[in-house]
Amino acid sequence: MPIAQLNGIQLSHYDQGTGEPVVLVMGTGAGAKGWNLHQVPALLAAGYRVITFDNRGIAPSSVCPEGFGAQDMVDDILALLDHLELPAANFVGTSLGAHLVQELALQRPEKVTRAVLMASRGRSDAMRDRLSRAELRLADSGVVLPPDYQAAVRALQVFSPATLDDDERISDWLDVLELSPQHTAGVRAQMAIEPDDRLAAYRDITVACHVIAFADDLITTPAQGRELADAIPGATFELLADCGHYGYLEQPDAVNKSLIEFLRRPV
Repeated sequence: MPIAQLNGIQLSHYDQGTGEPVVLVMGTGAGAKGWNLHQVPALLAAGYRVITFDNRGIAPSSVCPEGFGAQDMVDDILALLDHLELPAANFVGTSLGAHLVQELALQRPEKVTRAVLMASRGRSDAMRDRLSRAELRLADSGVVLPPDYQAAVRALQVFSPATLDDDERISDWLDVLELSPQHTAGVRAQMAIEPDDRLAAYRDITVACHVIAFADDLITTPAQGRELADAIPGATFELLADCGHYGYLEQPDAVNKSLIEFLRRPV
C-alpha cells in the first residue's frame, strides 16, 4: 500500500478502480485489509473507485503511541481526500469507522456524498461504557492473555450464534483471532475513543445516510443503530439477520447488497 505523509503522520492507503469514489473506514484495531475479503471486490465489480486505508494506530500507518482522538482521525480522512484530489466521496464505515464518518458528515457535509454507517451508535450506555473502561484497564495492566483465551472471548463478543454454532466456520475464525496482536499503543488509543451523547448534534446532519445494524451485535446493539437512524434526518435503516459486530464478514452478501443499493440511489 502506498504511504503518504498526511496530517503530520504516515498514512497507508490503497486506491483501486474507476468511477464514483467510495472510501471505506475500518473499526477499532482492524486494518484496511479486512475490507479486501468481500467489500472491495463487490464495489469494484459494481463500478466504483474504492479507497481503503489503515487508520492511525494501525501499522504501517503511524502508530502514534502518544495517543490521539477522534478529531485527529477525522482530519486524517480529510487530508487523504485532499491528497487524492477528491472534492467529495461516498463513505462506508463500521463501528469506530462509522463514528468517524458521522463526525465528518456533521463537520464537512460538502465532503460526503452519501454515508453508510454499520454497527454504529450515537451514544454510549452503561454496559458498553463499563466494558470499554474495563478493556482499557486490562490494556494498561500489562497482562498478556493466552492467545486462545483471547480469541475465544473475542469470538463470543463479535460473532452471531449462526457462526458460533458452525464448528468449521468458528474454528477458522478462532485461528484468525488467535493470530491477532493484543493491545498495542495505537490500538489502545483507538479503544479510548468512546462517543459522548451525540444524538442531538446528529440532528444537524444533512448528508444522505443509511444505517445498517446487525441483529446479533452485542457491542453495538440494533436498538442503538435504530436510535442513530432516528436522530439523523432522512436516514434509512436496515437490520441484517444472523450476524454480530463483524457482520460485514459474517454476512457479506447481505451487507454488500444493502450498501450498493444505497450508493446507487440518487442524492
